[in-house]
Amino acid sequence: MTPRRPGSTTARTRVRTVRALAAGAALGGLLLGAAAPAVAAAPGGTARPTAVRAPAPTTVTVGGSGRAAAAPDIAVVSVGVEATRKTAKEAMAAQNTAAKALLDALRQQGIADRDVRTESLSLSPVYTQTAEGESKVTGYQAGQSFSVKVRDIDKAGQVVGAVSDATGDAGRVNGVSFDVSDPTALRAKAREAAFRDAHDKAAQHASLSGHRLGRLVSLTEGESVRPGPGAAPSAPADGGDSVPLAPGEIEEHVTVTAVYELV
Repeated sequence: MTPRRPGSTTARTRVRTVRALAAGAALGGLLLGAAAPAVAAAPGGTARPTAVRAPAPTTVTVGGSGRAAAAPDIAVVSVGVEATRKTAKEAMAAQNTAAKALLDALRQQGIADRDVRTESLSLSPVYTQTAEGESKVTGYQAGQSFSVKVRDIDKAGQVVGAVSDATGDAGRVNGVSFDVSDPTALRAKAREAAFRDAHDKAAQHASLSGHRLGRLVSLTEGESVRPGPGAAPSAPADGGDSVPLAPGEIEEHVTVTAVYELV
C-alpha cells in the first residue's frame, strides 16, 4: 500500500474551490449581461445607456394679417415748371425764372427750405418732322420738378393754388400724396392685429383637431405695406386761390407667420 503524501488532499480541495469560484463569476457575468440589454459599451470601454429619441411635437403653421388706419397729418405735393424756347439757353433761362417764382411762392406760404427738394432737372431738344420725313430740332424744352412737404395738411390745397398763380402757364402739378409723419404707432396697431389673427386661427385649428394650443414656437413678420401715393397726370396749373383736396385715411398692413405646438 502506497503511503498518502501529507497535504495532497488539502491541495486538491483548494483547486476544486478555485474552479468553483471561477465558474460562479462567469455565470454571474452572463446573468448581468442578460439583465441589462440597454447598456452598451462606449469605445473607451465605459458603458453608457442607449439614447431614446423623443417624438417630434405636433405643430400648426398659420398666417395672420392686420390692418390699422389713421388720418394723415402731412401732405407731399409734387409740382414743377416747364418752358420751351428756340435755343437751349433761352429755355433754361425761362425755366429758371419760373422755378424762382415757384420757390418764392412756397416761402410765402410758410414752407421751410428743408421741406422742398428738387426731384429732377431736364433739358432736351424738341423735334419736328419736316415734309420730307426728316426730324429737325426746332427748339429746346427745360423743366424742373420739386417735392414739397406740407406739414400743415389743411394748407395743401392753398399751397397748390399759390404755386399755380406764381408760375402761370409754366407751372405743372404732378401729384399730391398724404401720409403720417411717424408711422410707428400705426404699424404697431397693425402688428398687434396680425398677431391676434394668427393666434385665433391657430386656436381654431387646435380645437378642430382635438388638441389644445401649446407654446409659440416661431414668429416671422413680413414687410409692412401701405398703399402708394396717388398721382395726377402732369398738367398745367390753371391757377386759383385754393385747390380742393381729399386726404382720406392712411392704412398700414402687416402680415405674420406663426408656428404653434399642439398638445
